[in-house]
Amino acid sequence: MYNDKVMDHFANPRNVGEIAGANGIGEVGNAKCGDIMKIYLQVEDNIIKDIKFKTFGCGAAIATSSMVTEMCKGKTLEEALEISNQAVAEALGGLPPVKMHCSNLAADALHEAIKDYMQKNGK
Repeated sequence: MYNDKVMDHFANPRNVGEIAGANGIGEVGNAKCGDIMKIYLQVEDNIIKDIKFKTFGCGAAIATSSMVTEMCKGKTLEEALEISNQAVAEALGGLPPVKMHCSNLAADALHEAIKDYMQKNGK
């Protein structure tokens, strides 16, 4: 059902954990499937210096969380805000249609963390 890239990010997820003192935190969930994602950001000079995630969910949810952290580390906040759910799925080489909602959660959690950072910093 999943391709090798999705399986790699599921079996060996990157950037798992929390950031103590994170200056941006985003949490989203999907009541229909039960997935919950939380993304922690450390932003310095408008650049995402560190990012970590904690996800409770299926293999696709974990893989998309891992991929979105890889995609935005080192990017500006504006660049990271342009990362779409479709871009996350494409970076993973595609997801089964029934699992596309997982990529939505990953991008949404990232955007919520950026929004949290911006609100805390008056931007």
